[in-house]
Amino acid sequence: MVNTSQIREHMEVIGADGVHIGTVDGIEGERIKLTRKDSGQGSHKGHHHYVPLGLIAEVEANAVRLSANADVAVTMEEEENRKNTIS
Repeated sequence: MVNTSQIREHMEVIGADGVHIGTVDGIEGERIKLTRKDSGQGSHKGHHHYVPLGLIAEVEANAVRLSANADVAVTMEEEENRKNTIS
């Protein structure tokens, strides 16, 4: 299990493939809260998305690396009401 106390605001969240997914705004419960600026487009734009802590592979110096590639990880993002962003 990853030590979540190492995760800090403004760290980059990247997929296993090194692709940028978002920027840490904080941790809420069992999820990383991403900043609004990384919220996507359309109906997903302008509000926070969340990544389950279970996807974290490791915490590096300035980044949180996930165990899934970016294209898969974004399908697992949740919105504030805990719904997945992709249907």
